Amino acid sequence: MKTTTDNRPAVSRRTFMHGAGAAVIAVSLPGWAPARAGGQGAAPAAAGGTIKVGDFTVNRMGYGAMWLTGDGIWGPPEDPAGARAVLRRAYELGVNFIDTSDAYGPNVNEEVIADALHPYPDDLVIATKGGFTRGGPNQWTPDGRPEHLRAACEASLKRLRLDVHHVYQLHVPDRNVPLEDSIGELARLQEEGKIRHIGVSNFTLEQLRLAQGLVDVVSMQNRYNVAIRDSDPVLAACEEDGIVFIPWGPLAQRNERGTDAMAKLDELADERGISVYQTALAWLMTRSAAMLPIPGTSSIEHLEENIAAAGLRLSEAEMAALG
Repeated sequence: MKTTTDNRPAVSRRTFMHGAGAAVIAVSLPGWAPARAGGQGAAPAAAGGTIKVGDFTVNRMGYGAMWLTGDGIWGPPEDPAGARAVLRRAYELGVNFIDTSDAYGPNVNEEVIADALHPYPDDLVIATKGGFTRGGPNQWTPDGRPEHLRAACEASLKRLRLDVHHVYQLHVPDRNVPLEDSIGELARLQEEGKIRHIGVSNFTLEQLRLAQGLVDVVSMQNRYNVAIRDSDPVLAACEEDGIVFIPWGPLAQRNERGTDAMAKLDELADERGISVYQTALAWLMTRSAAMLPIPGTSSIEHLEENIAAAGLRLSEAEMAALG
């Protein structure tokens, strides 16, 4: 039985938050009529305010769709109808930023998103990634060759049923390919009108600076949570330069259990009377206004719990207690 991503049986130097009153266009999709009771302001994901991703404005609690696949992020989801329902519920809750990749499945995840949500609501932003190949469950091989990235980008457009990618991210640097070659190909695809905005993922600060010298980077996606903060220098650069920081693994439920940070998080969750997952998200939302969390799950119940954390913030004392 496949589990969900959560395995359940600071003030920034630049202001990124905007008013939560951005208009949302409700459209009727075949078999699905999205509804947000009370309008956009009442949607749970809107409680965290909004953030700019390039020239897009999205609510500051997104959704990572990776777990809508089979075990080992391989093959189709166990319950395709349930996967579509999760995506539709996410939008109904105010989520209008969805992260995916051609490597999830592979290919399957993008198809599930299109099946669930196309034709897309006008305010929905889909960010996909390219740069990995898959040999089997839990097997990931970087491939940053220009020819691979071009083929991956164009294939993702077809699967997602898009004319142009809203945000296309280099999933990972390939140590066997000069980073300039990989980013340069994304720049060419952008010039050709196939990519609107370029993002990067799993980058060091040095790699981010190199990419910035070649293209306008709008998003940075690294592993980051209350227990794993190696990307603090990268986050600081994002705050300075107006780049959205998308933390993957935001719930700190992979290898982080048993650490001191997680023990403190559990204690704070008990004190606040909220779940440890909501506390982990509240820490991220408080840590930096450049943050755009994308908690993933294959459960509607857990989705609703995660999105409910959009408006939660920790006090200075609580942040200090977590280090």
